[in-house]
Amino acid sequence: MYVVTNCLLPSTLCRILLKFTLAYVMVTAFLLSPVLAQPTTLDSLHAALNRATDEVLKTRIYGNIGAYHVESNRDSALYYMEVDIALSRKLNWKLAEATYLDYKAYTLMLMDNFPKSLETSLQALKIAEDPASEKNDRSKSANPVSFRRQRILANIYHNIGLLYGATGNQNLQISNFKKAIQISTANKDFLKVAEVNIFLGEVYISLGKADSALVMEKYALKTVADSGGAPVKKYEGVIHWNLGKIYQLQSKPALAKQEYFIAIQKNQANYNLSNLGDCFLSLAQLYSNGNNPDSALYFARKGLYTYQSTTSSARGIASAYSLLSSLYDQQKITDSALHFLQLASALKDSLGTAEKLHLAAFQDVGFNEQLRLAALEKERIQTQSRIKVYSLLAGLGVFSLLAIILYRNNKEKQRSNKVLENTLTNLRVTQDQLVQSEKMASLGELTAGIAHEIQNPLNFVNNFSEVSQELLLEMKGEMQKGNGAEAQELADDVIQNLQKINHHGKRADAIVKSMLQHSQASTGRLELTDINALCDECIRMTYHVLRGKDPDFNVAMEKDFDESIGKINIVPSDISRVLVNLLSNAFYAVKEKSQAPPQGELPEAGYSPIVSLSSIKTSHGILIKVEDNGTGIPANVVEKIFQPFFTTKPSGQGTGLGLSLSYDIISKGHNGKLKVETNIGQGSCFTIELPDKETI
Repeated sequence: MYVVTNCLLPSTLCRILLKFTLAYVMVTAFLLSPVLAQPTTLDSLHAALNRATDEVLKTRIYGNIGAYHVESNRDSALYYMEVDIALSRKLNWKLAEATYLDYKAYTLMLMDNFPKSLETSLQALKIAEDPASEKNDRSKSANPVSFRRQRILANIYHNIGLLYGATGNQNLQISNFKKAIQISTANKDFLKVAEVNIFLGEVYISLGKADSALVMEKYALKTVADSGGAPVKKYEGVIHWNLGKIYQLQSKPALAKQEYFIAIQKNQANYNLSNLGDCFLSLAQLYSNGNNPDSALYFARKGLYTYQSTTSSARGIASAYSLLSSLYDQQKITDSALHFLQLASALKDSLGTAEKLHLAAFQDVGFNEQLRLAALEKERIQTQSRIKVYSLLAGLGVFSLLAIILYRNNKEKQRSNKVLENTLTNLRVTQDQLVQSEKMASLGELTAGIAHEIQNPLNFVNNFSEVSQELLLEMKGEMQKGNGAEAQELADDVIQNLQKINHHGKRADAIVKSMLQHSQASTGRLELTDINALCDECIRMTYHVLRGKDPDFNVAMEKDFDESIGKINIVPSDISRVLVNLLSNAFYAVKEKSQAPPQGELPEAGYSPIVSLSSIKTSHGILIKVEDNGTGIPANVVEKIFQPFFTTKPSGQGTGLGLSLSYDIISKGHNGKLKVETNIGQGSCFTIELPDKETI
């Protein structure tokens, strides 16, 4: 790991010494509560533990005590982790159990117990991968429980990557690091991404890729700096140490020395003893390369003393022994060089023997894990095959059952079809009868109004007939007297009366024909029809119906017809029914408003009922509008007005079929549209849209 001429320590093993930083980050990020934000010393943590009565709080305190000891006494750290695991299991707090198992695995790795570390990591991984572990969560963190489970999962993959790096499998190390980054990125846990980047940077340093390592470490430094008081900020010293090594690789000793001194300052402030020792040794090596042996010896001794102040830095001590031996040898101080060389050799031999045993056991665990995974995969494939067979059999059974049910249903449907056909026939007959009833009801209303309308021309015919009879008698008398001039004048008067009788007779004839046209059955044939004349006829006829029922009611009728329309292809009797129906509703609305204003409103002063009928030619066809300033239609009623049998009129005054039939005539019979716009208390406007004659 260090740039020295003599081999101080295998790079894959020296890398372990840096990795202690993850443990405290992992625990505090997940478990640290506001209650423990202030205590930072061991005494304060033990005092908090003595005061704690809640077992959930105790797990957090045990975790922080374990994190404190990982720098100086890993046996104690392991003890507190075991206590935490047992307490988490007692509370059935799965996420806490996974966290402390991972912390235990990390501590075991630092103690070179690689097989037990891998075994413990796999236990933690099994819990964290199961979403059910989110149940019974007791954390007081503001982050969602799903966020915390994903962070724990990323921590586990991170630590497994460290473990593979420590055992020399760099490919699996990078693979697990990338898994941790992938999970953290998806979880938007960018502080964790920065933390993993610290270690990816170290991998690039070991590969000699200084530029890539520099990108990783600067990203991590910026993220940690921006995090404010986040626990990971404690490990800024590690990042600066890595930056120093990068600059040393780039042959920038001044920058490297600057970063090493910053790293020393950060580690002293945060009591990070293991990395503090690393920084002293790296600085000693830098001074040695710069031909400054005194400074090199000074910092090498400080590194040794720092390692010796902890109980878990045997490899760091071995590295310090090797570096001191090399430095004394360069200064020709043979006895000291030999002394430290013997110490380094003895310690390395001891560590090497233990390492070989641990690596062998680690490989056994890894092999057993591979066998277990292979067995699980085989069982999964067999289970899938059984499920497929069972699914096929179940499918055949269901298919057979469905076939039987369908056969019986088919027979039942055949028996029911005859009943349904008879019912449908009866329904159609009933529907036709209802439609005819609506027509007859409309005809009855027309008849009542037309009786009044015909009475006027009949009165004229009767009156002029009587006057003509008297004039003829007088003319006869004058002719007998031989008074031809007087007789001629009387004859002229008779002729004028007969002309008036003829005029009013034709008027009555037109009224009767209009009534017949409205009442006759629709042929469905399109005819060229003067739509303006039809509109004018319908509004007059409908008005006379209203006047026939209530001679005292008056309403202003406004007509505005576009003379450029001419004749269009329509079914006259059908369009006549639609217009009469819409106009009848308009007259009804203004009459209701003039007699009784809407509920909750005062009578409108000076209200003048108005019904208007207009036609407009557009580029797409013809628009016919029937407008009134009546009561309007409530919003909850508008959506229903075109439904059959829906009416707002009192019982006996409407069948509820008028607008429904009108809608069908326009939309189905004429390929048009019937729309309504309304404001409660202000009136309504019904618009008929008829396409050009070419499109009908």
